Amino acid sequence: MRTYSPKQGEIKREWYLVDAQGKTLGRLASEIAKILRGKHKPIFTPHVDCGDFVVVVNAGKVRLTGRKAEQKMYYRHSGYPGGLREIPWQEMMAKHPERAIELAVRGMLPHNSLGRKMFKKLKVYASDTHPHQAQQPKVLDL
Repeated sequence: MRTYSPKQGEIKREWYLVDAQGKTLGRLASEIAKILRGKHKPIFTPHVDCGDFVVVVNAGKVRLTGRKAEQKMYYRHSGYPGGLREIPWQEMMAKHPERAIELAVRGMLPHNSLGRKMFKKLKVYASDTHPHQAQQPKVLDL
């Protein structure tokens, strides 16, 4: 018996469309990360990028549970002393609603060059329109 390891040329990539309206952020992000990584396929291999493309629409209508909507903060640092910046959830959703989903999914992917390659297959849009109609994405109901 031999273990099958898929080659890059043998992997068939599909496109999936996810509507984030009314979905919980963390649960949605974990399902998207699973598809980007390729864990839903029987040929999944940890060291090969065998995942599919994911298009997320209505990112501005994703929700949080409990009091996280008032308490959740996003942090970034400029690298200089005193350069820590924090942005509350409401401000992030008002200015860049797609960034909240991107940050949640990025944290669930591997933190290496393979994870960065997987992350490039994620397309997030704040409204319900997107420029990927030509790829004929399959609608996923998560």
